[in-house]
Formats: sequence, structure tokens, C-alpha cells
Amino acid sequence: MSTLDMTMAAVVGGLFAAGFYLMLQRSLMRIVLGFIVLGHGTNLLLLVAGGPPGRPPVVQGGAGGPGSPEATAEYADPLPQAMALTSIVITFGLTAFLLALAYRSWLISGHDEVRDDVGDRLIGTPRARRAAAEDRDAPEEAR
Repeated sequence: MSTLDMTMAAVVGGLFAAGFYLMLQRSLMRIVLGFIVLGHGTNLLLLVAGGPPGRPPVVQGGAGGPGSPEATAEYADPLPQAMALTSIVITFGLTAFLLALAYRSWLISGHDEVRDDVGDRLIGTPRARRAAAEDRDAPEEAR
């Protein structure tokens, strides 16, 4: 593995780590930024998976003719390029949607912080789980 491959692997790993870290935050803008960084990491991963840069996607002929293994070795794989373009479009569409949701939430609540749900906290306590289990196991007339 060359130094360039290791560098690109570290950059892709860093982008994924930063994207996931931002997506785990409470602020909606950080979530959107994390999604954007994650999209860039995905695009870079797909382009790195396409092989070394500089090879044309289609070559006329080759050393042994159009169908020979020597001619196939000169081709660049166009599938990662197509997947990266598709990923760019999907990331752009979802980013626009998430920005619209964040803006709507900011208009309604006046901030972009995601608050805790009190019901989730209540269900999450051991005492509440025991009470729910006792209520579920109690006879119908006792409720």
C-alpha cells in the first residue's frame, strides 16, 4: 500500500469520524453539517475505490485488441465515478431537505436545539420500567 493510499484512507476515516461526531450533537445545524461532511467522505471513498487517477474510462484498442486482458487493464472503472455523481445528487437533495426542516424548527421554537422528550426519560428509568411491568401484570379489575 502506497503512502497516497494510506493518506487517502486517513482522510476518509477522518471525514467519517467528524461527520458522525457532528451528527450525534443536539444542534440541528451541527447535524446538517455532519451529514454534509459524511457525504464528502462517501464521495472521496467512492473515487478512491475507482483506482489510480489519470486513466481514461474508455481506450480505443490496446496491446492485444479490444477484448484482450491487456486492453482491459488500461480502462478505469466508470462505476465508482457514476456512484459518486449519484451520491452528490442524493447528498444535495437531503441537505436541502434537512436545511428546510432545521429552518422550520428554528421558526417554530426559536432555537435549533433538540430537546429531550420527558416521556423517554420516564420510560428509561428502572423505577418506571418496574411500574410498567407491574401494571401490565396486574389483573384487569385492579386497574
